[in-house]
Amino acid sequence: MGKRLFDLFFSGLGLLALGPLLLLIALAVKLDSPGPVFFRQERVGRHGRPFRIHKFRTMQHAPTGQGLQITVGADRRITRVGHFLRASKLDELAQLIDVWQGTMSLVGPRPEVPRYVAHYPAGLRDKILSVRPGITDIASIEYRDESTVLARAADPEHAYIHEVLPHKLALGAAYVDQASVWLDVRLIFRTIAAIVRR
Repeated sequence: MGKRLFDLFFSGLGLLALGPLLLLIALAVKLDSPGPVFFRQERVGRHGRPFRIHKFRTMQHAPTGQGLQITVGADRRITRVGHFLRASKLDELAQLIDVWQGTMSLVGPRPEVPRYVAHYPAGLRDKILSVRPGITDIASIEYRDESTVLARAADPEHAYIHEVLPHKLALGAAYVDQASVWLDVRLIFRTIAAIVRR
């Protein structure tokens, strides 16, 4: 209950305080390339329930299900504004809507698409999906340059499933074991520091 109240208060505060910035981002996305402002994709949430995540669109608009579901290196699908939004992580701010709605938390294991959740080991799957997915977590900080790491692999998707994903799951499980509001506060500040250092 304490975590949900924390999420509700700060997501609401964030949406109000950052409202002008969010509108500017939305305008920039719309003017930069044709397509919707938001990228909506099905992710797997708490207890395995699917939901559609909000992110500011950073790629050329394409029908759902086309193309890779991971981003590799200097992906040609990324728009001009998208490069800036991804580097600054501003595209993730739209997920404050998901936190307010209750499908996500400010901090928690990042939500995956069903394709990759299918690769979760059974025991870890139950643990990771026992909490709301988050905008940020330990894995988000450690893998903030994930697309660059995957670009060095001969088969990026194989590397993601067999190398990156298991480590992310281990970090997510560790978060679930230690979860507290104070840990969330520390991870939020670590996330902001990591973004500022880029």
